[in-house]
Amino acid sequence: MTGGILKFFATGTNVPPLSDRAQIDILFKKYRLRVMLAITLGYGLIYTCRLALGVVKKPLIDSGVYSPSELGLIGSALFYTYAIGKLTNGFLADHANMKRFLAFAFLATALCNLAMGFTTALWAAVLLWGLNGWFQSFGAPGGVVAMTAWFSNKERGRAYGIWSTAHSIGEGLTFLVVGAAVAAWGWRVGFWGPGLIGMVTAAGVWMLLQDRPQTLGLPNVNDWKHDRYQEAEKPHLKSVLALQLSILKIPAIWVLCLASASTYVTRYAINSWGILYLQEERGFSLPMAGTLLMTSTLAGIVGAVAFGFISDKLFDARRPPANLLFGILELIGLLLIFFGPTNMPVLIAGMLLFGMGLTGLVTSLGGLFAVDIAPNRVAGAAMGVIGIFSYIGAGIQEQISGALIQKGMTVAGDVRTYDFGPAVWFWIGSSVLSILLATSLWRTRRRD
Repeated sequence: MTGGILKFFATGTNVPPLSDRAQIDILFKKYRLRVMLAITLGYGLIYTCRLALGVVKKPLIDSGVYSPSELGLIGSALFYTYAIGKLTNGFLADHANMKRFLAFAFLATALCNLAMGFTTALWAAVLLWGLNGWFQSFGAPGGVVAMTAWFSNKERGRAYGIWSTAHSIGEGLTFLVVGAAVAAWGWRVGFWGPGLIGMVTAAGVWMLLQDRPQTLGLPNVNDWKHDRYQEAEKPHLKSVLALQLSILKIPAIWVLCLASASTYVTRYAINSWGILYLQEERGFSLPMAGTLLMTSTLAGIVGAVAFGFISDKLFDARRPPANLLFGILELIGLLLIFFGPTNMPVLIAGMLLFGMGLTGLVTSLGGLFAVDIAPNRVAGAAMGVIGIFSYIGAGIQEQISGALIQKGMTVAGDVRTYDFGPAVWFWIGSSVLSILLATSLWRTRRRD
């Protein structure tokens, strides 16, 4: 059975190369568009299956199903399994057929969400949400491997920036659409809706996505684009596994791991607890809180694309200067959200700056920078190494934030009062740390 599973996921066999240049050009243009649609829209839609818990926290707390600390435990289960899975599945992705790899994972995560809508037992929720995290962990490395197979080295920053908009697409749909559905029909719909979206997405990815160009008789994309780096010309010198393990010998990778972990603390603090904060601290309804966070995610789409273009064009593919620029934007946004004047224009401005800055940093620290400085053939492994640290950070955040919020919660009759102060300082401190760590890599350049 194990052999059958490995065979199912194994990458396709290379077929005899095509010789007609015109046909090669047509096929590359056709499949590159489909691949980008599949990994961007597909990953964006499946992201709703990861964020559903953040939307339903207040209804679950108010109805007495779970406490904040129990929700922190459930949420952290996803992040810890995601962290481990992103490492192992990142290594697996370098060997896998992307069409099968991603379609299977998207279907599995959809089924986990559907099941979550039927349970209120803590142990079952922890188990299902942990499984959801494992299947979600196929998405990012699979998308990056597909992207590096179909887009050349010099296109990487722009392609990665476009793909990174998937996070914001998923966040926007979750906060606005799923949030409105929960407000209208209850917390169970917050899981069932993303589950149905995930099933449709899995089918769409199966139809659109293709495995590597060589399995269709096409040349390596860098050859097609006449964009060859020295490392990519000599893949025969090392096995794929040896190249994967060589990543661990690059000091900058370890700094990136810590920087990304710190960034993911703040990223998922807002994703997981931002709606509860806006409802309890600012008095917004669930749909309005979701709309405000969607403002941040729309800015994130701009931030992801802008980071790729700015770092590629303005800084000659150097990521550190762009990291500092976008880190400052994120920090200003956080300060406006939590400490600015209590009026809507300032809050919206804070959301816009935070969304743009954070997503730019996630684009870089969460993968692009690591892919730049790691061997091109093992992009999945580079994503995996960064990913395990990133989501351990997110998991620790979930438990610490839940504990801090519960400690600051008082109940008088049916009225709950929250003190978010300690949690807010924890989130801001993590952002400052990520900026400092990212800036320490100022002289680090891409592998060429």
